Amino acid sequence: MNKNINKNLTIEYFDNPYDFYQNHTEANIDNDIDYRPEYDLDRGIKDYLVNLIRKEYYEKLPSGIIHQKIYFNKIKDYNLDYSADYNKYGELGRNLGFLRLGFLISSIGKIPESILDVGYGNGDFLKAASKAIKNCYGTDITQGSLPDSVKYLNWEQTTKEKYDVITFFDSLEHFEDIEFVKNLKCDYIFITLPWCHYKSDEWFFDWKHRKPDEHLWHFNKESLINFFAEQGYSVINCGVPFEDTIRKDERYNPNILTGVFKKI
Repeated sequence: MNKNINKNLTIEYFDNPYDFYQNHTEANIDNDIDYRPEYDLDRGIKDYLVNLIRKEYYEKLPSGIIHQKIYFNKIKDYNLDYSADYNKYGELGRNLGFLRLGFLISSIGKIPESILDVGYGNGDFLKAASKAIKNCYGTDITQGSLPDSVKYLNWEQTTKEKYDVITFFDSLEHFEDIEFVKNLKCDYIFITLPWCHYKSDEWFFDWKHRKPDEHLWHFNKESLINFFAEQGYSVINCGVPFEDTIRKDERYNPNILTGVFKKI
């Protein structure tokens, strides 16, 4: 059970309290009853959990988005340690910041005057963006450090001002409600998130980016385009997996979904 729910819970054993129950048996299913089970215990538990999770905890919306509708425990708490996890990329993370900046500029055909990064994490992208973009802003629940040239904004401030571009790098899927994007004041949205191929219920159950109570929304290319169309955006560029040059995973190819959208 621990293996299939990716936990390490302590197992408590206790004596059987019922005297009518047979505690021990020496029957051999191969020799005594000629029985061959289709499932062993491990596979049976996994199959049960796959079906339970698909039916009870997730829903597929008309747009194609897979949404976690019920929490397993509670929404994840985010702190500086969570943001610092992106430091594992080291120099590659800093390179990814410039790679994202170049992809944005090539997609919209200009260097924007202002940019807001929602959920900036360790700040690698804003460090790169601040070298080319005049007005850079960041907002993050962890309130981590930012370059001196970048201004921190709280969430209320971000929804009041207008920006040329608003970015969501591995952040939109964490929000409980994502339809706020229709009311954002911007010309473009640039987003990256895990690419959900959903080949089967079992594939989804084992997918490394299915992180209950953390990743609440799962997209493929079509559902991402559909979602932004519903929110009032047209697609400029979607589905180029350029981040896989750094964040590649052979098990999930492509691994990271990217999109640039223009406010209509």
